Amino acid sequence: MKNLFLIRHGKSSSNSMKNKDEGLPDNKVYLTEIGKQQAKEAGIFLKDYFENNALDYDSSIMFNSPFVRTRETSDIINEILDIKTKKEDPLLIEHQYGLFSDTDWKITKQKHPEFFEYYNNFYHNDGKFYVRFPMGESGLDVYVRTYLFLDRINKHYNDYENILVVTHGNVIKTFFMNLLDYSPEWFSHEKPINNCAIELIDEEKKIKILRK
Repeated sequence: MKNLFLIRHGKSSSNSMKNKDEGLPDNKVYLTEIGKQQAKEAGIFLKDYFENNALDYDSSIMFNSPFVRTRETSDIINEILDIKTKKEDPLLIEHQYGLFSDTDWKITKQKHPEFFEYYNNFYHNDGKFYVRFPMGESGLDVYVRTYLFLDRINKHYNDYENILVVTHGNVIKTFFMNLLDYSPEWFSHEKPINNCAIELIDEEKKIKILRK
């Protein structure tokens, strides 16, 4: 693997707050029309980048999380790139927020005041990475998932020069932690990654922000 492209999905019905009315489970949250346009623009950007840097499409593979919004994003991007080998991996799913998923946090706070007190204590003491959501995951759990995914890549797909991963914001953060030794404190304080942002980690483990 020479190049690892990390791509966050386009704007979704959850990002736009529309899902608070629809109440879909997180894996069913879909792209908005803006999100579809963002994915198209990301695909055009990547095609230009591949051609300008003489990257080989035939030595490229694309992975995505099996959630609807990442499936849609990767499909739209690949309509432009036409990468032949495309796979899904459950290890790439969104950070699981458990009882806090797809709901109004104010209502959740009323229902689970004891957990909110516990969560806030961790959050304000650089513990966001470690605290586990009820019936969900911690950032550490996501870190382990991306470690396992990278291990699988190294064992089975290392002959590909370019690996494209369409996934979720916190998952991308844990890729940085695994590959670049970023700290749990960095995870806690780093700003959210924008929809359809594209970041590249090359074979020398140098990071390039290609598209904000």
